[in-house]
Amino acid sequence: MSWWGRFTDKITGGVRLPEGLDVPLTGEEHVLAFAELTGGGHLVATSHALVVAEEDGQRRIPWHLVSKAVWGNDVLTVTEAREHDTAGEAVLLTDQPPRRYPLAQAHRLPDVVHARVTGSIRSTHRHELPGGGAWFVQRKVPGRDGVVLQVRADPGTDEAAVTTLAADVARKIREAQANAF
Repeated sequence: MSWWGRFTDKITGGVRLPEGLDVPLTGEEHVLAFAELTGGGHLVATSHALVVAEEDGQRRIPWHLVSKAVWGNDVLTVTEAREHDTAGEAVLLTDQPPRRYPLAQAHRLPDVVHARVTGSIRSTHRHELPGGGAWFVQRKVPGRDGVVLQVRADPGTDEAAVTTLAADVARKIREAQANAF
C-alpha cells in the first residue's frame, strides 16, 4: 500500500482489505477489522456482520445472531444462533454448534467482535421454566430502528411454556413503549 493509502486510512479510520479479498457491503456498512485464517481464508468484521471468507465462498453472520464469541489460544470460537420461530413479536433462537476459527494473526479482530456482540445487547434476563430456562435478550439489529426481543431456551425446556411467555413479554414491552410516549 502506498504512503498516501496508509495516511488516509490512518486519518479516516478506514480499513483496507488485502488485495484479492472482496466483501460485498450493503448501504452504510463498512469494514472494521479483518484477520487471516490459519490455512487460508479470512474473517472480516463489518459494521453489520462477521463475514467468513473461505475458498468455498463467503458466509455472513449478522451481529444479532452471534450468541457467543470467545478468543483464546489464537482461536476465535463463534456460536451462531438460528432463528427458528416467532412468538408474537419475539424471535425464538436455537444455538448452533460452536465453530472454531484459528487466526494466523489476530490484529484487532477479537476486540472488534467482542465490542460488536456486546454492543448489540440492550438488556438480558434469565427466566426459569419447566425443564430448564430461557434467556430473554433485547438486541439492536444493524440497519433497523429499535430493538428485537430474542428468546434462547435451554435444551429440554418446555417449548409451549417458552412460546407463551415470549409472546407475553413481547406484548408487555410493546405496551410499555407505547405508554412511554
